[in-house]
Amino acid sequence: MHKSAAVILAFLIGAFLLTFDAHGGELSFTSDAKRTHLIELFTSEGCSSCPPAETRLGKWKNDDRLWHDFVPIALHVDYWDRLGWKDRFARSEWTRRQQAYADRWSSSSIYTPEFVLDGHEWKDWSDRPHGSANEDAGVIEVRPKNDAASVSFRAGPNFSGGAAHVAWLGFNVLSNVRAGENSGRSLRHDFVVLRHATGELKRDADGLWTCELMSSPAQEEATAIACWIESDGVPIQATGGWLSGAGKK
Repeated sequence: MHKSAAVILAFLIGAFLLTFDAHGGELSFTSDAKRTHLIELFTSEGCSSCPPAETRLGKWKNDDRLWHDFVPIALHVDYWDRLGWKDRFARSEWTRRQQAYADRWSSSSIYTPEFVLDGHEWKDWSDRPHGSANEDAGVIEVRPKNDAASVSFRAGPNFSGGAAHVAWLGFNVLSNVRAGENSGRSLRHDFVVLRHATGELKRDADGLWTCELMSSPAQEEATAIACWIESDGVPIQATGGWLSGAGKK
């Protein structure tokens, strides 16, 4: 074999092995110990102000800091459905999540588009996402398989329990809106949550926090996954990655 061909082959084999871990060839994603930011966008297909925010979100899919410094997700709320267009991605659980944040901040209302960074309202989202934080937040490892996921969390200091969340994400998802404020527009969604599972973490004898999660199937195919840990309703660590390369372009 030609030397250059051998080098290329070795590189491809190495890239493959990095994608899969040594435990049965399962796909897995692991965070650093330093905090990775979770960026949440509360949005809706029925809101005329939301497309620019979703465009901003979509630009981050090719950012080289994606999954390492920050993990974005788009959560579609259902209170805009009353205008005549039912957003197929909207879930009442995301409306309740947004309301819980508003209650935490003593805010009298909720709105879209709204960005939330690590559980705090983020109004300067037109800027680039924040870099990684310095605090030791702990290490997440998530192993997705079909509609299930195993989550383990080697916690940082002062963690006394919380919940694990896993969201399967869709990219380049198109909707032709025929009613509501965006009537007649074709909208494209990235980082949209197609399905979601959550559960309480349990601590084992070695001090590792674990959780087994199962979600319901979704019609659209997920091409990435996001996982985050919450303590007292606030995200403290996140990770994620591509399930395939289909969503990046």
